[in-house]
Amino acid sequence: MAEFKNRVTYRGQPVTLEGEQEVKEGDIAPDFTVYKGLNASDAVHLSDVKGNVVVLSVSPSVDTKVCAIQLRTFNKQATEMGPGVKVWYVSLDLPFALNRFSAAEGINHVSVLSDYKDREFARKYGVYMKELGLLARSTFVVDRDGKVVFREIVPEMTHEPDYDAALEAVRKAL
Repeated sequence: MAEFKNRVTYRGQPVTLEGEQEVKEGDIAPDFTVYKGLNASDAVHLSDVKGNVVVLSVSPSVDTKVCAIQLRTFNKQATEMGPGVKVWYVSLDLPFALNRFSAAEGINHVSVLSDYKDREFARKYGVYMKELGLLARSTFVVDRDGKVVFREIVPEMTHEPDYDAALEAVRKAL
């Protein structure tokens, strides 16, 4: 596992990112498995939505203020993106926590997905924060051909992502 230092901070303190690689703009997005529930039958793969533009909104934990804002904002933006766009919110939260939050908040335009089981997304995208045991706040936009056309690893974990830049990348990918 590679370590990527001096990329992000949490409350001003440097945090080490781990993963097999750093996924960058222009790369083919690695396929991965995440879960919408606790059973094997609840597995979801990036390849399941091939041919769509996909927004991967990644955060440390839905039960924190900034992460909740991030999910709500992408849920609102998803209504503007159209049917050829899938928005996925990925964290290490357990599926029942994600589903509870989504039900309480009326999140119905974003698929909430957990990387809790194998941390495959974290590993393949290089966004696992070693010291915190959480995913780094980030956004990836994958075009219809499976290429990453936008990548933002938010430098400070307590800050929100650049929603406008992600939405602009989606528009260009359509």
